[in-house]
Amino acid sequence: MNSISNKQLLEALNWRYATKFFDETKKIPGDVWQTLERALILTPTSYGLQPYHFVVMTGAEKRAELMAHSWKQKQVVQCSHYVVFAARKKVTESDVDHWIQHLSEVRKVPLDSLKEYRGTIIGDVVHGLRSVVVHEWATRQAYIALGNLMTCAAMLGVDACPMEGFVPAEYDRVLELEEMGYGAVVNCALGYRSEKDKYAGVPKARFEASDLIRKI
Repeated sequence: MNSISNKQLLEALNWRYATKFFDETKKIPGDVWQTLERALILTPTSYGLQPYHFVVMTGAEKRAELMAHSWKQKQVVQCSHYVVFAARKKVTESDVDHWIQHLSEVRKVPLDSLKEYRGTIIGDVVHGLRSVVVHEWATRQAYIALGNLMTCAAMLGVDACPMEGFVPAEYDRVLELEEMGYGAVVNCALGYRSEKDKYAGVPKARFEASDLIRKI
């Protein structure tokens, strides 16, 4: 596998910022978006369960409705693609069995060989202590996907803005997420920055490594 250089990676991360104004005339090409969608799917999760759902929005009508519940932030409608990250409210034995069946098929191993693994998952997130905080657990998994998406977007030259300023209950209503067993937890606007966005040229402010990293 060919890898990018250390310099290329840091250049991409320094280039990205939380884009405030998107160029509405610029859309993410289909092949680029398919790559970013695949990056979302390839995000690692606890037990591999992927306890989340992504709503990818490109249409204007629904996004305009959501903007009213997003502190009226214009990125919702200006961007090329708007992604709503929804986390599971509950994990059932049926959910685990669905995953175990898929794992068996993909890895071409008998279901019986995954019996202990299945029991571990059920004993944790279905009937164990984590079951009472499963939405919070699933939310953390969704944030891993968000970080992965933003990093991959930067490497492909796509701008992004993570967005927590919204009313989750209204998103759930508009997108009918509750009926599906999910709740909206965070969002991400993606596209290409507008030349009018003054924040694009603002120096990136971060603490020094010595303030954040302790080596032992």
